[in-house]
Amino acid sequence: MKKQKDNVSPWSLHLTQQLLSQAASVVTEKQLSNRTVQVIRTDDALAVCVHQAKGTKLVFRAAYTPAADLTIAHSRSAGAELSYTLRSAIGRYRVVIWMDTIQQVPMLRYVTHFTPRDDFRIPFWPKDVLILNPDGGIGGVEANIHVEQLGLRSGMVYFSITEPAEGSALYLQNLTALNNYCADTGTSVAGTVDGKWPEFGFAPPATTDKPLCGGKEYTIGDAFVAFADRVPTDQFDKAKQFTDLLAGLYVQLPKPPTAYHDYVGIAAKALQELATHKGCWSHHQGHSYLNAYVCDYKTPPEIMVQLAVLLPLKEYEEWMGEDVPLIAEIEAGLPEFYDANVGTVRRWLPAADHQLDGSEEQKQVLVMDSWYLHHPLLNLSRMALHGDEVAKDLFLKSLDYAIQVAHHFDYKWPVFYKMDTLEVVKAETKPGAGGEKDVGGIYAHVMLQAWDLTGDDKYLREAKKAAKSLVSVGFDLFYQANNTAFAAGAMLRLWKATKDEVYLDLGYLLMANVFKNLALWDCRYGYGNHFPLFFAVFPLNDAPYMAVYEEVEVFAAVHEYLSQADDTPLSRSYALLLAEFIRYALHRMVHYYPTVLPREMLANDVKTGEIDPNLWVPLEDINPGWDKSGSVGQEVYGAAFPFAVIPRHYMKIAGGAYLLFVDYPIAERAAENRELRFKVLGDERLSCKLYILRSGTGESLDITVSAAQQGGIKPQTVGGDTVCYEVHGKQHVVISW
Repeated sequence: MKKQKDNVSPWSLHLTQQLLSQAASVVTEKQLSNRTVQVIRTDDALAVCVHQAKGTKLVFRAAYTPAADLTIAHSRSAGAELSYTLRSAIGRYRVVIWMDTIQQVPMLRYVTHFTPRDDFRIPFWPKDVLILNPDGGIGGVEANIHVEQLGLRSGMVYFSITEPAEGSALYLQNLTALNNYCADTGTSVAGTVDGKWPEFGFAPPATTDKPLCGGKEYTIGDAFVAFADRVPTDQFDKAKQFTDLLAGLYVQLPKPPTAYHDYVGIAAKALQELATHKGCWSHHQGHSYLNAYVCDYKTPPEIMVQLAVLLPLKEYEEWMGEDVPLIAEIEAGLPEFYDANVGTVRRWLPAADHQLDGSEEQKQVLVMDSWYLHHPLLNLSRMALHGDEVAKDLFLKSLDYAIQVAHHFDYKWPVFYKMDTLEVVKAETKPGAGGEKDVGGIYAHVMLQAWDLTGDDKYLREAKKAAKSLVSVGFDLFYQANNTAFAAGAMLRLWKATKDEVYLDLGYLLMANVFKNLALWDCRYGYGNHFPLFFAVFPLNDAPYMAVYEEVEVFAAVHEYLSQADDTPLSRSYALLLAEFIRYALHRMVHYYPTVLPREMLANDVKTGEIDPNLWVPLEDINPGWDKSGSVGQEVYGAAFPFAVIPRHYMKIAGGAYLLFVDYPIAERAAENRELRFKVLGDERLSCKLYILRSGTGESLDITVSAAQQGGIKPQTVGGDTVCYEVHGKQHVVISW
């Protein structure tokens, strides 16, 4: 929670004086729930002023001209929408304002289009939101900023006003609308939205290198605002309010279309190349190990890398119904990661310790990254619960050490420590920020898995202690996306086991942390044209790029969370946003492959290993916008993502003669005779795509699709051997043939 009130500029002072002067004229006045909304023209701005009786005033600067000669040439009012055409010496503006109350949430949207008179650069533009006191002046207002944009994440500010009247709001800038502006001027929307009040929000990026084109219309702002009448009482209330406001705005937000990708065909190619490409493998003492990155022979094998590929492969093998020989080859080397002297599996293969060069903190013998101890244990436990005896043995032998570490650090893990002495190597991610805050959640997940495997209640007690330690952390729990998402599922399981509401609240809090690290916009400038960014999750809380492994792990964790939540009173807002994340992840993840990207997008210099642009192994890092991608390396441990997709989204019809693909998460699958039943998750306000694909050579089937709320559904598109249907969320579906 931040309290910043030193962001007063000459532009905010000037607008304040203008609004109080006779130069201001009220163009339109309307009611938005219990708020009065006035559209006011001044010499240099068109402002939307929103205020409650005896409350603060929120001023949204929809249009601005430094020429101070703004005039309204035309205006129109139609229902909930107002539109204005304005003129200035520098060009023409079109402003569209929409306001309505949707499901008891007052919402405002204002879109600003600008056509410059001539080619020119914009070295500065003021922010578009100003908080004023009830008398219309600056000062005497207390506000807390809970969330604001970092880098290329969503352009949002979530804030509360505590004095003189209480209330909260979520401001979300639709950064997708700025693509033409950025493409023509060579700029980026990174960091263009901030929460340094009283003057905050969005300003178009400065155009220092390339000008706007005279006579061409640009969108220079598209802001959504959702209002609430109360201030959240604690971090749990904050998480729920933030998510509810975000889901409400998301329904109104323009969303890019999605496309179907042939994951079955991609998986076949990826499996073949993973098995045969020499750059994916290294060999030690008679065993074969996957490299972390293609052609990375300097770094020792890592257990996380082996398990990151092995676990999805085993899921894929079960779906296929036939053996995948690669599984046995990977699994044969797993026991070599166990160190009997320490009493746990280690990150690096002990036999290859001599390859650790100390170039990074974690590349030292017996130095452990806190999350890294637990992540392999989690994957081992997932395999063990599916009957893998090798994984079960390694998992159970490592548990006592994990508990010892948790007790030593009192469930507050540092970043790095020595495995033998537990000496802290690095305590905090950065000064004052604390250690890896979400590790308590993944540790709790590991303990719950141990409880499931053994039935020993000591593991349940450990899970509860670790979970309770998260309560004191506050709203900011996110360290690494996949761990935060898996931790949310653990909290839901704890709630189901104990019915203690604090665990349900912790699950919501952890997922809200994932939501604030999303990119709810689509980049279409620079190299962003080749990567669908919309709804991508960033791997770390300060990462500047997207990463396939963390994203596919979040994908798997969200599926697990929703499967746990199907028989619980899951918040409608969470159900909606999580289903939409899955839909856009399925649309996006294929674009991590260099095989589908233009060569000029690939980095010239690679930190680890090499990039083979013809290999079906994804890049680790995608940089939306102007920077090239793949500078970290080509990520072998991210290569299993199609194997994770297929069992969760494809179902076989008529013995595999047809395949069914749904781009939303589903539950309650049941097949009987010539019928397939399942429940589509999500929310009824939004829809997903259901595809029926002919994959065999047998006779054609007459397949019908019906749903509980929609009845019989007619196909939207038919192309070749593929039929597509649009299905609303949150309903049961029946496929008959």
